[in-house]
This record gives sequence, C-alpha cells and structure tokens, in this order.
Amino acid sequence: MENLNERLDKLRALIQEPDFLEGKGLSNEVNIRIFCYDAADEMAVRHFIGQLKTDQSLNCHLIEYDLYKMFISLCDDMGISEEIPELEENDGSEYLLEQLHGTIGEGEFIEKMLYAPHEHGDVILLTGVGDVFPFMRVHALLESMQVDFSDVPILVMYPGEFDGRHLKLFDRLKPNDYYRAFNVI
Repeated sequence: MENLNERLDKLRALIQEPDFLEGKGLSNEVNIRIFCYDAADEMAVRHFIGQLKTDQSLNCHLIEYDLYKMFISLCDDMGISEEIPELEENDGSEYLLEQLHGTIGEGEFIEKMLYAPHEHGDVILLTGVGDVFPFMRVHALLESMQVDFSDVPILVMYPGEFDGRHLKLFDRLKPNDYYRAFNVI
C-alpha cells in the first residue's frame, strides 16, 4: 500500500484534472469522492489541507467546509453554545445529543454552505468529519447535499474506511450505508 504522502500527492493532482472537475467516468452518478485515511494521520492530513488551500498554482478553486467549525458556528448563531455544558451536566450526554440533533440538522449545514453561482473548477472540500461526530453524520449530509451541489465535485476527507457501500468512521464504529460516493486514491 502506498504511504500517505504519496496518496496526498496523487490527490493534489487528481482534483485538478478535467475529468474530476466535470465528474466524468462516474456512470452518471453524483461527483462525490471520499479520501480515506487512518485517524492517526489526522495531523498530516490537516497540514496537507493547509498547504493545498494556499497553493496558488492549483487549477481548481477549493471551498473548504470544516464541519466541526460549522457546527460550533451554528450553535453560536442559535445562541445555544453557552447552554450546552450545563444541559449535558444536568441531563446527560444522550439527552444533549437528542436535543442538538433536533435543533441542528443537515439543512442548517447546507444553508451555511450555499453559494452562487457555482463556477467551473469549484471543489467542495469537507473536513472535520471526525471532529463533528456524533453531532453530524457525513452520510446523511452527503445525501442532502446532492440537490444543491450536483454540479460541483465534493471531496470528503474521511478518517476511516469506505468500501464503496459502507462508511466506517475511525475504522471502529458501526458502518453507515452510503453508496453514491467513490473512493479516491
């Protein structure tokens, strides 16, 4: 198996290819790709993303959405950030999670992501997938994103594995079905 740096170098090349940007070769499926990596490599992947975002020579326009930062921002926007620790302490983690799921769902995330017009060369880069767990599950978000981002490639940086049918976060958690994405590199 190739080492992480080699895979990341190939990813840098791939996201600039016309076929990737246009979603060619995907049998008319949505252009969602998943880059899986070992959660132990998180810091190396974050460093790579930082370099990628500042690379002026890229032949594409990366639009990063850090799902964890978005979640914190949504909590702040709703004025509930201050209440979360007390709610968890008084009512428990499960109750807190239920309340947050009822308050912040895929629709709220997508609202924050929406922009127009989508330009040729845009690439949506989803990061923070492991950090935002269990508040947001990426398979549910991807399902919801298909309508609004069908013309933009979506690349998910995923600390786990994807076998083409199931996403398994951290290579440990119960897998979730998601079959509309493709493994990349």
